[in-house]
Amino acid sequence: MEISQRLLTLFCAVALPGSVVLAQSDVNFITTGTGYNTISSAGCKLNLSDGCEESIPCGVGAQACCPTCSPTCSPKPPDPWTLPQPGVLQKMGIKVGGWLQQGVTFNAHHSDDGFNGPIGTNDWDDEYQLNQLWLYLDRPADNGGSGFAWGGHFDIIFGTDWRFGVNEGLETEINGFDYQDYGLVIPRMYLEFAYNRLSVKLGHIAGILDYEAVPAPLNPFYSHSYSYAYTVPQLVTGMLGEYKLTDRLVLQAGSHRGWFMFEDTNDKLDFMGGVKWTSPNERTKVAYAISYGPQDPPGDFNQVPGDQDRFVYSLVIQQKLFEKLQYVMVHNLGTEQNAPTTGSTAQWYGINQYYLYALTPKLNAQLRVEWLRDDDGVRVAGPGNIPGVDAWAGRGYAGNFHAVTTGFNWRPTGNLIVRPECRWDWYDGPAGPVGLPFDGGHDDSQFTVGMDAILTY
Repeated sequence: MEISQRLLTLFCAVALPGSVVLAQSDVNFITTGTGYNTISSAGCKLNLSDGCEESIPCGVGAQACCPTCSPTCSPKPPDPWTLPQPGVLQKMGIKVGGWLQQGVTFNAHHSDDGFNGPIGTNDWDDEYQLNQLWLYLDRPADNGGSGFAWGGHFDIIFGTDWRFGVNEGLETEINGFDYQDYGLVIPRMYLEFAYNRLSVKLGHIAGILDYEAVPAPLNPFYSHSYSYAYTVPQLVTGMLGEYKLTDRLVLQAGSHRGWFMFEDTNDKLDFMGGVKWTSPNERTKVAYAISYGPQDPPGDFNQVPGDQDRFVYSLVIQQKLFEKLQYVMVHNLGTEQNAPTTGSTAQWYGINQYYLYALTPKLNAQLRVEWLRDDDGVRVAGPGNIPGVDAWAGRGYAGNFHAVTTGFNWRPTGNLIVRPECRWDWYDGPAGPVGLPFDGGHDDSQFTVGMDAILTY
């Protein structure tokens, strides 16, 4: 074990200087299994569906790929393998697919409690994790831009990630909460209706804040950022409408029952909405979204004076700096009135920066630098605080969390993603009720090396 850790540490030392990465695809990787568009050196957009390889330089060849380029066209690689599609589902326009995500993370401190502190969701120290065994059914509500269409989506996961996706009234009913390692999660379960430029989702849906996501293939790293893990509503139940004002500007608005609530414990709805803009040359993307509403606990709603109103906004800017380099900035800020641990208004805020660089069409280098300030110690709290859940149980850290993560994203085939990473975390602030955040409450910093592999089908 010690030798393997030294080798991985050496890998980090080599990879860290100047490491930057290519962001995940904007194409619907989950439902189509295809790759992503890139811009060639001559500024031509190439797409796998056009029969071309990604990142093909314009040169000599046939003009079928890019009519405005000097013609070159490499053969399109074989389509990724997918599950056999049942005929009855094909007739209904429903696709079945998913992936298997598994990995391991080594902690240089060999933490006393066996967990990697507030890191999610690769939180086990020196142990194999089957994070996500994911199956989905998807029917896009595709009306081609006009007319009416309907669709829907259903996900189910088995794995260690269940501990980070417990929704009141859903996962609380289907899991036993007897400190088991593995359980079930239903991240999304909704119907979708589209009419002309308007689409509406009804049911259990993903939040629209931040840059990272619950589905593993959509993220550049194995580990998650502090902002995504703790400061935004990842999964909600309600309604979300999306209206395409123009080809570049989209408005979003809807309501939900509360953060991680399938059943509303206080019978009061939250608002969630936002706006998305893409520049004419598609090199700049800006997304701003908010969520606001009471998070009062069930039972006596008067145990604190007034409602426990929680507000959070998220600003995400994606900028293509050069042909192979992309920059992403995420800024989140939130407040909560009558927060349970303080009885007054609590506040948190932070900034994440991603540098994403394509080394080759299949290999990317990546860097994430993050800072989160939890003014009153109300947001960074591990799932181990939920009765019956075996996980990190830290909470109450009124200070600054920092992290630098670097690594690679390798896609050797259309069905395989491998993501090695090195991560250094440190905390600046007073101890919480159970000590410091790392090494079972004994340390204010830690160094981890992790790697996962995702097999899509």
